[in-house]
Amino acid sequence: MQRTLDKTRKQIVKKKGPLGTVHEGSRDSRRLRKALARDGRLGKLATSRKMHEQSFVDRAGFFQDSVRETGIDVFDADQFMAVVKSFVHQYDEEMDALKRTRRPGRPASTREDALKVKMTALEKEFQNGFLAPDLTSKDNVSALERWDGSWLQLNSLSWVRINEAGAVRPATFPPNKD
Repeated sequence: MQRTLDKTRKQIVKKKGPLGTVHEGSRDSRRLRKALARDGRLGKLATSRKMHEQSFVDRAGFFQDSVRETGIDVFDADQFMAVVKSFVHQYDEEMDALKRTRRPGRPASTREDALKVKMTALEKEFQNGFLAPDLTSKDNVSALERWDGSWLQLNSLSWVRINEAGAVRPATFPPNKD
């Protein structure tokens, strides 16, 4: 994603000739350094945004797999809660296996620490209101079955927040708008 750097380099080459003729402290070299720094910043932002978006794509994929496995058109409250709980507790077995393989007195592995952070974040979100596609609507379940795995189509699904008590309230997607 070196769009700015490429554009700046092209402009300087057009004006001056080969890049080797640019002096180290000249305006053009400052333009190149500035463009390189900007491209680096934009690349980091794009990477972090993709990582944030990927977690919601994975979440929707989990619910899509659950819908396909069960074959149910419309979930009732108990079935919906069971699917949400299975998502929240999906790392429990792996965490138990890591704890069993660790020798006594040894510190936790980095994978174990990462899982612990993930699990606490999921449990906290479940207490406050877990964001999930609405599986109580037939239209939304069929739209989720047809979903192709892209971030852009997630906005067309209706989303809800469900907490541990079973209270369901509508939510907007992406979640930072709640």
